[in-house]
Amino acid sequence: MTNPHELAAATGGWPERRKEHAPDAGEVSALREAILRRLTYSVGKNPISASEYDWYQAVVYATRDRIVDQWMESAAAAYVHGPKRVYYLSLEFLIGRLLFDALNNLGLTDAMRAATKGLGVDLDRLRTLEPDAALGNGGLGRLAACFMESMATLSIAAHGYGIRYDHGLFRQAIKDGWQQEYPEDWLAFGNPWEFKRPEVNYPIGFGGTVEENTSLDGAVRHTWKPIEFVEAVAYDTPVVGWRATHVNTLRLWSARASEPLLLDAFNAGDYVGAMSGKARAEAISKVLYPSDETPAGQELRLRQEYFFASASLQDLVRRHLKQYQDLRTLPDHVAIQLNDTHPAIAVAELMRILFDQHGIEWEEAWRITNATISYTNHTLLPEALESWPVPLLERLLPRHMQIIYLINALHLDSVRKAGHTDAQFVSSVSVIEEHSGRRVRMGHLAFIGSHKVNGVSALHTELLKQTVFRDFDTLYPERIVNKTNGITFRRWLFEANPGLTRLLADVAGDAIYDDPSALTRIEPYADDKAFQDSLAAIKRQNKVALAKIILERCKVKVDPDALFDVQIKRVHEYKRQLLNILETIALYDAMRAHPHAEWVPCVKIFAGKAAASYHTAKLIIKLANDVARVVNGDPTLRGLLKVVYLPNYNVSLAESIIPAADLSEQISTAGMEASGTGNMKLALNGALTIGTLDGANVEIKERVGDENIFIFGLTTEQVAERRSRGVDMSAEIAASPVLGEVLDAIGSGVFSPDDPARYRGLVDILTHHDHFMVCADFDAYLKRQREVATHWRNRSAWWRSSALNTARMGWFSSDRAIGEYAEDIWQVPVETKA
Repeated sequence: MTNPHELAAATGGWPERRKEHAPDAGEVSALREAILRRLTYSVGKNPISASEYDWYQAVVYATRDRIVDQWMESAAAAYVHGPKRVYYLSLEFLIGRLLFDALNNLGLTDAMRAATKGLGVDLDRLRTLEPDAALGNGGLGRLAACFMESMATLSIAAHGYGIRYDHGLFRQAIKDGWQQEYPEDWLAFGNPWEFKRPEVNYPIGFGGTVEENTSLDGAVRHTWKPIEFVEAVAYDTPVVGWRATHVNTLRLWSARASEPLLLDAFNAGDYVGAMSGKARAEAISKVLYPSDETPAGQELRLRQEYFFASASLQDLVRRHLKQYQDLRTLPDHVAIQLNDTHPAIAVAELMRILFDQHGIEWEEAWRITNATISYTNHTLLPEALESWPVPLLERLLPRHMQIIYLINALHLDSVRKAGHTDAQFVSSVSVIEEHSGRRVRMGHLAFIGSHKVNGVSALHTELLKQTVFRDFDTLYPERIVNKTNGITFRRWLFEANPGLTRLLADVAGDAIYDDPSALTRIEPYADDKAFQDSLAAIKRQNKVALAKIILERCKVKVDPDALFDVQIKRVHEYKRQLLNILETIALYDAMRAHPHAEWVPCVKIFAGKAAASYHTAKLIIKLANDVARVVNGDPTLRGLLKVVYLPNYNVSLAESIIPAADLSEQISTAGMEASGTGNMKLALNGALTIGTLDGANVEIKERVGDENIFIFGLTTEQVAERRSRGVDMSAEIAASPVLGEVLDAIGSGVFSPDDPARYRGLVDILTHHDHFMVCADFDAYLKRQREVATHWRNRSAWWRSSALNTARMGWFSSDRAIGEYAEDIWQVPVETKA
């Protein structure tokens, strides 16, 4: 490609927009015929009577057909050439809509659009009919989806394993400002992307007893006799990589009762009782993250985790034995990645399969297990580092509890032999927690059962070594490694922001499609006015589109020329939506107090779900909506400030919000966000970040430059020091008149006249129990927000920063992240596309 500086000189600034190429007529005709064939023979409709959803299904089937041939080839190649397979175990896969994702990676988007247009059907309209697959909650599940796509892109033979939830997490509605939860119905009309595999099913046992037997040679063996069985049935979805050179499989398990109906009870008139076993079994795959506030909820969570871990291990062991016949070679041909702590029971289950079922001696079984499994930790939060009561495990998985006891005993023996005899040290690395009711620490089990443990940002990895796994790092100093998260640019740039993608390709060349580092080629144009004007025009188009969604869903009209300030993520106190709300109130008060000042018009955009049982987070959502009601209804503001809370945040909504964002809120308490990937997506699309030195913000700052990001607040070390002095913030509040006025307004009922006491408890937490340092960081955040407004007024400076954010985000590609996993953890060769 021509040097960018030469292009700039030749064109008087930046390259002219290339003309779009019409899709191949033969391809369009073939797709049109495929759609009609599928409409007739798969959907069972003719073009005259077909509904929009019928056309959608026909288009999906026609698209899926293009994937299947390569899927078969990829699967066959894995058996013929025998590459090491990667198995990615994750309780979440937030894959979103798949139609445009597949068409984009197949290179068929324009051809399919032309084909459907020739049939009188609008492809973009059909796109909206596809439900978001309700298979995840937030960043954990979206990361798993990005990683699956990148593994296919890099031609790594991989399977994703998870649960096929009937209703996912929940569908969020906002009623009178409160979050309401309803079941997701994404499977109401079936899922045309998946292939049901009823012949691929495995028995999953629960409860029962363990029998001890002594063989003729004196060896003691144990046989687990479960009292209950549930069948795990496979559903496969093909995952196509970029340019469709390789296709992998996402295999999700659905729970099915081994006896769907107790016929004697049914015939006796006990119709409900006759179905109780079916309901109990199928509850396993009904919803993601059922509330664990009750003992029954805790048991269901554990049943879910064991169900999918056991089915996945049985499946991969079957595949390995079919190809290689010897489980002792498992580490040579298989890499198992545990995505967070949820699948940690896989350590004990793999030992049970090797030791109990296949007769491999304990030491050899442990070597195989440890060499095969690796573990990604995603959080430092205690509640996410799961632990289960010992009595629950003894009752539900009695053989696994025995295996865990033995793993722990041998582990502690090795700790003492290494010279670590201090009781506190030994206790800290024990899998069994003895101090607050005996519990099994699943993070500890995952750590000692893995040959590598990785954090997901440089800061997070260092904190793992210093905090939750400090003593483990002493024992195994080479085990913890860093693998900073990444995002797939195919979804979050090419598909979500086609206008920006075309501009970048015009300037930097087609290399950006295969090599994310090629984005740096736009840096020489960051100061070019014509290029900046094009960036601004594309951003405005995206904002107009988002404004329509806001009007439709929130009944609020917003100005696309205002600064769109966006915070979109799971609602949690450490993510500090509350800090954003406090600053919003301060801005509102300032605008009213100084109506003639030159205020920057601003739209505060919130979206995200709170866990159904997380009452404080749900109260924060209510506060955001109460503030929105007051602000949006105040005529004295003249539309200068608007606040919106978009309900039911999901992947598809993110694809509309992210390209339209001007400012990206990444304001978590320092040291508490493992990485974040929303920060990467927003920066890639040209949003400037306001954030703390937390998670991947640190690495984003290093790459985009200090002048192109707005960092504020306490550092991780300063947060720890402040907490050591207590978390009462009365002094900080007294020293900040603005903060004091904001808290007084909230606590006195200004935003809740129907219930003036609604937020007094929240204000009391902020005043006397501010563990998340909201008050401690408020003034620094407020100051940085005013600097954002100043930067926004300087349009050339703003768009320069926006361009450089996009140009310097190439390192955050999930292809880079997966390449590092493959080389450093899995020892798997990678096929690069550049």
